[in-house]
Formats: sequence, structure tokens, C-alpha cells
Amino acid sequence: MNTVKKHRIGLVGTGFIASGFARLIHNHAPDLSLTSVLTRRPLEQAGSFPFPERLTQSVQQLIDTSDLIVECSGDVLHSTEVIDQALRAGKPVVTMNSEFHVTTGSWFADKGLLTEAEGDQPGCIAALHEEAVMMGFKPIVYGNMKGFLNHLPKPEEMAYWSGKQGISIEQTTSFTDGTKIQIEQAFVANGFGATITRQGMEGPSAVDVNKTAIELARFAAELGQPIADYMLAPGKAGVFVVGTHDAEEWKALNYLKLGDGPYYVLVKNFHLCQYEIVKTVRRVINGGGVLLNNSTHPTLSIVGIAKTALPVGTRIDRAIGGFQVRGEAARIQDVPGHVPMGLIQNAVITRPVEAGQILSFDDVELPDSLALDISRKLYA
Repeated sequence: MNTVKKHRIGLVGTGFIASGFARLIHNHAPDLSLTSVLTRRPLEQAGSFPFPERLTQSVQQLIDTSDLIVECSGDVLHSTEVIDQALRAGKPVVTMNSEFHVTTGSWFADKGLLTEAEGDQPGCIAALHEEAVMMGFKPIVYGNMKGFLNHLPKPEEMAYWSGKQGISIEQTTSFTDGTKIQIEQAFVANGFGATITRQGMEGPSAVDVNKTAIELARFAAELGQPIADYMLAPGKAGVFVVGTHDAEEWKALNYLKLGDGPYYVLVKNFHLCQYEIVKTVRRVINGGGVLLNNSTHPTLSIVGIAKTALPVGTRIDRAIGGFQVRGEAARIQDVPGHVPMGLIQNAVITRPVEAGQILSFDDVELPDSLALDISRKLYA
């Protein structure tokens, strides 16, 4: 009797994404086996994670019992350490962690098989890019849709929406203040050799998705380079790619309902986070290679901008998803000395910082970490 070969999957993280992915492969993926789940929590405090018997606090156990590792902790410092050890051990790593990629991911892009997964917007944009190129399109806009933006949300508002949506306050805040979408689009731009039009991107409001996407394409055409950007489109969800095509194809594309050109909008109107990771896991298992990484030579980073005045001695316990700092995409060459947003966690302010100011290495004292060492090499 033939038996299904099970590929051993190690998982890093026990939150919303990790829990959903664990349930999916347990219930719907007979070819995959969840072997170890790395957590920093005491094992008896696993919360609602569905398979507490798989938990471990040992990175070495995770590596030894896995053929492939899925990292979705969302923590830059922790993920940098774990991914470093996993790649050194020769294990392929699939991530849902754009925060990691835009901070230290480029250091690892040529040190083993490391790829972002479909599910979150960057991976979905990458998959759409791949489809577009196979169909002959030349992408010039890599786009994301966002429903709401408030650079200075209040803690009580974020607590309410966190409870309503069933995700953490930190996640809710990073989505609301724009930090998350800035991270995602800088990551996509680095991965595909694109750029941004200006710090923070354009982010136009949209009533008509196609019309607004084409407006962004005109920005790219004027710039003479592909761009990553987003639109504010309440009630909409998903990602899009705008591309051009061969001139002689315009009649066929018009017949196929893509319009008159020269810019054609391809939309994926959903991204299903933990439920799509498995597509990239199988891609890697089947030899499909990298879907998206931050490239070995990134041109964009995420600067930290003070939401409020920060006196000397202020400790920033939470950077991404906190109430003291928010992030914006910027060209590295335009922001010399900036501290990448992913490093600001646990920073202590060493000289007064005004509201709206970009934080530099001279403004903060940072705890020693592998991520800090790597970032100094990447962004110095």
C-alpha cells in the first residue's frame, strides 16, 4: 500500500497567523506534518494555540525535526536570530514577516532558500507579478489596497478595534497608522527593483480602483521606473499590478475587458494570510524557488517618525504597532544615518526628539542584537 510522504514543517510563532496555518495543515494537508512550534512563552502559557504538544523553546529542536521552517512571529529581532540558525543548518525558510525582510532580510537573501509566502500582500503581489510576466505584461506598478489610515490613532480606539477584529493591539495599530503598508510596499519594491515616488508614497484615495491604478501608472511612466504604492479604497481588499503589453495586442486585450491600454490593471481582490502560506510551502517543496525576498541590494528602508515629542530617557517598548513612532518608506540614499524601524523596539532616546522627526542612530541607544549588527552593515 502506498503511503503519502509527509514533509516535516517547523513553525515559528503561536499567534493569529501561526495558529491558523497550523490548523490548516493539520486538517487539509495530508502531505505535511507539523513537527515543532517554536515559542518564547512558557510552554504552559501557550494560550489558544491549537497544538500545545508540538511547542518547544529550543531552536535546535525546531531545526532537527523539520524539513522546512515557516516563520511568522512578526518580531524582527527574534526572527533574525532564528532564520540565521535555520539557514546555517541548510533548512529552507518560508516567511510571513515583511518586517523582518525590510530590516535584515537582504543579509540572508543569498545565504539559502528564503522566501516570503503568499497570503500577506507582498507575497500576493509577487504571485500576481509572476502571472503577469508569464502572460507577457511588463509590470510598472505594484499596488496594495488599504481601507483606512490614521497616522495618530488613540490607544482606546485601537483596543476597541483589536477586540472587535480578534487581532493584537500592536497589529491593529500598525495597520491603522500606515506602518504596515509602508513596510509591505518597500519590501515589494526592493524585491522587484522598483522604487517609490517620494517618502511615504502617494497613497491616493480611490473610488474607481482601475482609474486610480492607472493614475499611479502615469507616475511610474514619468519617473521611468516601476514603482510600488498603494491606494486608499474603503470597502475594497486585495492587491494589483499595472502593466503594459505589446502594442499589437491592444485589440485582443480590449476584447478581454482590460480596456484600451496602454496601461492594464490586474487585480487580486483578496489575500487570505495563513490560508495561502501552504501554496508557497508546496512551491518550495516542489523546487519552485523563491517567490519574493528583499534582494541583496535594497534601495528602500523604513524610517521611524516620532508621533509625539520624545524626551531624553524615553524607552520605546514597541516600535511597529506602538504609539510613539510610526514608519514610512524612504530611499536609503535620502535618509543617511536613519534607524530602520524594525530596530527601534526597546530603544532608549538619548537626545530630544520632536514630533514628526526621523529617528537616527544618534538619537537612540539600542540593545545589542544580531539584527543591529546586520543593519549597520546593510544601511551604513
